[in-house]
Amino acid sequence: MTHSATRVSPVFLALLGVTALGCVLAGFDATPLRIAGVVLIVLGGWAVSLCLHEFGHAITAFRGGDREVALKGYLTLDPRRYTDPVLSIVLPLLFVAIGGIPLPGGAVWINHHALRGRRTESMVSLAGPATNLVLGLLLATAVALLPMPPGLAAGLSYLAFLQVIAFVLNILPVPGLDGYGALEPWLSGPARQFGERARPWAPLVLFMVILGVPGVAPAFFGLAYFVFDVVGGDALLSIQGQGLFRFWD
Repeated sequence: MTHSATRVSPVFLALLGVTALGCVLAGFDATPLRIAGVVLIVLGGWAVSLCLHEFGHAITAFRGGDREVALKGYLTLDPRRYTDPVLSIVLPLLFVAIGGIPLPGGAVWINHHALRGRRTESMVSLAGPATNLVLGLLLATAVALLPMPPGLAAGLSYLAFLQVIAFVLNILPVPGLDGYGALEPWLSGPARQFGERARPWAPLVLFMVILGVPGVAPAFFGLAYFVFDVVGGDALLSIQGQGLFRFWD
């Protein structure tokens, strides 16, 4: 494997830089700078988390026997490598910006025939949402343990909550999401064929149910807040962060 196949992408480093700049600006007392900082934290941080989510899939697949992920550039954390950049990065960022449920984002194409058994296939699918959960835990822990300005704490808390939402959403056993991907290797042939046919439209139906069926959205976000509390998140700070991020409301 060449060094270029694993060298961290400059694009990813630029996204980290944007997020870091947001952390600096969020620490100022001036409201415009604080708002700008939270916006950069959330948008930059979410883009970074999308790359890490897909990297989680890729590195697990690589260790599980699929060497092609390195040749495809999936180990470089380059968002341009994860399918279509618009659908994988831009569209999820727009959904976050308008306050919607964060979309799963990009995808890496795995050679399942190269993986070492069904257990490895399941681990590859679970690695993405597990990455989001770990990120949420790390961000929530940083806010809880490290002294920081209120704006920075609010922005990081909202970003942490978005990671938890992404975990809860992706872990659902719905075709097209990672939760179903973890179950798929253990299903019967007919069940897998049905899942393959449902994969293109099932997530859309899920979003419509969450947003359109009374009682589903409160249950979904209630579960997300429960997980957020388990990882040590501060719900009030996350709400304040969302308010700063959605400054136009």
